[in-house]
Amino acid sequence: MVGWLNTRIFDDTGDAAKAQGWTALVLDTNGNGKRDDYVEPNDPVDPTKDKRIGQAFYAVMPSPVDHSIWGTLRGNGIVRLDPGPNPPETALAELYKPPLPGFGPRGGDIDGKGVVWVSLASGHMASFDRRRCKVLNGPAATGDHCPEGWTLYQYLGPGFEGIGENSAESSYYSWVDQHDTFGLGSDVPISTANLTDGLVALKDGKMVSLRVPYPLGFYAKGLDGRIDDPNAGWKGRGLWTSSGDRTPWLIEGGKGMRPMAVHFQLRPDPLAK
Repeated sequence: MVGWLNTRIFDDTGDAAKAQGWTALVLDTNGNGKRDDYVEPNDPVDPTKDKRIGQAFYAVMPSPVDHSIWGTLRGNGIVRLDPGPNPPETALAELYKPPLPGFGPRGGDIDGKGVVWVSLASGHMASFDRRRCKVLNGPAATGDHCPEGWTLYQYLGPGFEGIGENSAESSYYSWVDQHDTFGLGSDVPISTANLTDGLVALKDGKMVSLRVPYPLGFYAKGLDGRIDDPNAGWKGRGLWTSSGDRTPWLIEGGKGMRPMAVHFQLRPDPLAK
């Protein structure tokens, strides 16, 4: 299920039950453009019915270009949910799975053009652009029907033999800097770099490593950006991330080390004041 709370109804009425709702994730596998009776996740596709997905969102992101909501399904794919005019009766989902050598989605985000960016367990940052898809619904639209929508960008570092192009980098989450809060530009995707002690950004098709030099063992679990003073240049903006390791005393510094917040700022040149 995917749930929601209508904050306007809740503020006006104080009625939590009236303000909330939820929907199953239902694929339009009969291709008629509307939600119908559906078969369950383990049942075969029925050409007269729709089909339910048996997972829930891990990451969730509203699209800035339409009224859809996107989410990642951990280890499976990404989903576009169109609530329609009267959810849940009108809510329809679309499922998209990354093509090999990519696999294992985790955290993701969306850019200003509606392109989804996601960390993959295969050691890739992946983008998905629905505008490239030739098929959006129907009996074939069960996840593997739009490989043309995906682009894979391999993370830095070595990989494993025998599973195609990959990196051992185990990124937990990706986030998109829609508003250029860091200084690399708008819509630059940035991932947690959990095996290289920091973050990694994708700028003009190239990976840029943002590393925490001390203490070694930094393990980011999420990030966000802030512009505190738009008139202060690089000093007024930056990224914030936290060390999410569950055993902070095992990183450099040993006993007594605690979780921390780290502020990344980008000078336009090394001598910038």
